[in-house]
Amino acid sequence: MALLSLQGVTLNLGGKTLLDKADLHIEQGERVCLVGRNGVGKSSLMALLSGDLTPDGGAIVRTPGVTFGHMPQAVPEHWSGPVFGVVASGLGREGDALAAHLIATGREDQLSAARQTLAHGLLQSGDGWERHGDVLEAINQLGLDPEADFATLSGGNKRRVALARALVASENLLLDEPTNHLDIKTIAWLEDFLVRRVKTFVFISHDRAFVRRLATRIVEVDRTQLFSYACTFDQFLERREERLDAEEKQAAAFDKKLAQEEAWIRQGIKARRTRNMGRVRALQAMRAERMARVSKQGVVSMLAQEAERSGKLVIEAKHAGFAYPDGYRVFSDFSTIIQRGDRIGFIGNNGVGKTTLLRLLLGELDPTEGSIRHGTRLEVSYFDQLRSSLDPEKSVMDNVANGNDTVTINGQQRHVASYLMDFLFESDRLRVPVHTLSGGERNRLLLAKLFTMPSNLLVLDEPTNDLDVETLELLEELLSAYTGTVLMVSHDREFLDNLVTTTLALEGDGQVREYVGGYTDWLRQRPAPAPAHVEKPKPRPLAPPAKIGPRKLTFKEQRELQLLKDELAAFPDRMETLETEQHKLEDRLNDPGFFTRDPEGFNATATRIAALDEEQTAALQRWEDVEFRIAELEGKHDVKE
Repeated sequence: MALLSLQGVTLNLGGKTLLDKADLHIEQGERVCLVGRNGVGKSSLMALLSGDLTPDGGAIVRTPGVTFGHMPQAVPEHWSGPVFGVVASGLGREGDALAAHLIATGREDQLSAARQTLAHGLLQSGDGWERHGDVLEAINQLGLDPEADFATLSGGNKRRVALARALVASENLLLDEPTNHLDIKTIAWLEDFLVRRVKTFVFISHDRAFVRRLATRIVEVDRTQLFSYACTFDQFLERREERLDAEEKQAAAFDKKLAQEEAWIRQGIKARRTRNMGRVRALQAMRAERMARVSKQGVVSMLAQEAERSGKLVIEAKHAGFAYPDGYRVFSDFSTIIQRGDRIGFIGNNGVGKTTLLRLLLGELDPTEGSIRHGTRLEVSYFDQLRSSLDPEKSVMDNVANGNDTVTINGQQRHVASYLMDFLFESDRLRVPVHTLSGGERNRLLLAKLFTMPSNLLVLDEPTNDLDVETLELLEELLSAYTGTVLMVSHDREFLDNLVTTTLALEGDGQVREYVGGYTDWLRQRPAPAPAHVEKPKPRPLAPPAKIGPRKLTFKEQRELQLLKDELAAFPDRMETLETEQHKLEDRLNDPGFFTRDPEGFNATATRIAALDEEQTAALQRWEDVEFRIAELEGKHDVKE
């Protein structure tokens, strides 16, 4: 018998039909992922399953005695008090009493005698301390302070509290986007927790790696219907395409037959007075079916405006570090060179300093040690995770066009309404204030605004939150084709694997380490955890070791060091000269009549530009080698043969 069933359920919200006579059955032990485009009704379906919404038609059948812990998309406003109390309230009456007893230490007189007795009994029984431990485990693993006031938390931390509350509530769960605002380490813990401790759960997630690891069945919400696929996520993608192809063929055959019947009815009016009324009624039914057909939702169309190319060198950090005035050091001694066309991913736990490092590289913060240098002709577009560049009181159109009717995209004027349709904003959503939009809609709007600005350096801080899978894949295609430089902070492991060429990892020890490749490459290359220290007896030395002091440089090494320092000082001017020549030649190639006037000169210029690009790459490599050799001679690096 199914734990939870939807039988012929219909749901209408805001004049829009989200579900039309939909059926769904959740069996014990299943891990069901709800997928679908933003706005199709996934969260509303989850609210139906939890009992927070009542259907307009049909029935919802729940097995008596079975409870589901629920993490909603929007955190309830009535939650209040310390974090421990909010999380423990997921246990019901016992949890409330347990939290009250533990938090009201020293002021038990404020508790009713009944609640004191209940809490005392829970603590004395085996279940009491076990439940107390479950609550603390969830709180600690999600990086929360049990004594913090819930009302003072950020939106991301409030969602973590909601997740913790659901995890302790039941062995059956309903989770709406549980990985949003979680770092990679916490997502990995959550995956293991759900596999080990939870029997049955239904979840919504656009994190493809998370879905691949957990889902045993995929249920797609599409045009008011539910389509169930008892398979893996990758198999679902294939089967969905097969279903949509079959639908298109069936619709084409239907439309062809309808056109034939329409032609018949027109000819029949002229040719005879009596007609086959059965055929006429069939035609009327076909017309009604055609009008009722729900069209497939469109596909987001993204096109980033690219500014003129930046210099070969984009950003250089030399022994950079940052510390706050209170003395807390985020990281130190960080050096790197970012070149045009690099796609850099930032990895690290929440609060470790990823956004700080990003702002430092962009020049928004000054390093407290070392230096940050920028290349030439940088045009930056910044996607921030807080969406602070969106005005919540302005309309969708005004946020993108600043009150104008048109936007300029790659040199062409487009009406802002037409442009926003590429990002799936329908006409009735263009004039609504931004604060009424869903999370996915806000992210799409921010991308739409971002791509109106010409850039050669895209900075993306958590761009994947709330985006559906199709939009994520299109964003990946756009970034793959983008010829500029991309810096991105993300906890979406597949997004990082598919895009980044280099990973900068903040691993919690005050250092920033650089790895080639994405998230999976980082897992393979990162240092293994240090084994537990075991004290071993030290062998007694036969003789005291000789004292070794710093070796004095030979005359030849001193001369080499001075020459290297002179060469190092000349690198900035050399790079600027190469880049200036390259930009002048590129300007010549942009002249439409250049090839007609001087074909040989055009070919020679193109050849020289390619050579200049190679010279800049070689110069940057030499620059790095010189810096390393200087540090080696000055004793700053250990030489390993």
